[in-house]
Amino acid sequence: MIEWKEQKFSDLNTKELYEIFKLRCGVFVVEQEILYNDFDNKDFKAIHLSGFKKGKLMAYGRIFNKGDYYPNNPGFGRVAVVEKERGNDYGKELVKKCMEVCERNFEEKEIKISAQAYLEKFYLDLGFEFRGERYMEDGIPHCAMSVSYTHLTLPTNREV
Repeated sequence: MIEWKEQKFSDLNTKELYEIFKLRCGVFVVEQEILYNDFDNKDFKAIHLSGFKKGKLMAYGRIFNKGDYYPNNPGFGRVAVVEKERGNDYGKELVKKCMEVCERNFEEKEIKISAQAYLEKFYLDLGFEFRGERYMEDGIPHCAMSVSYTHLTLPTNREV
């Protein structure tokens, strides 16, 4: 079972921050071979959602209010699960938690994300809709997606 922790940047201690950057670097730079500077100054504005299993960081995402990442919508990104823990539905749980954090903290009713294209079906199954925009970001195909808070409760006949 994953234990979730929401924190502002100023509430993260050095060990937590180190583990977050280690996970993000492991997934995005090493596994996906994306050459980019992860230090984009957006972490200062984000809510950091960390998932722990037996005290070890297993899943992570950062969440933004309207205007802090997307001009007109809250959103989230840097969604990552430790490689050896994939296949346990932690990614789905992480995205649902990110959506809940947005709903609880922000007034805007639509969440926007920039999804890696290969994960489009994953997000569609969680209630997101493709917004007609495909583009390259850091050398990886992405697509614009969004979901409104009214879609947060998924239909019971839909397997996620």
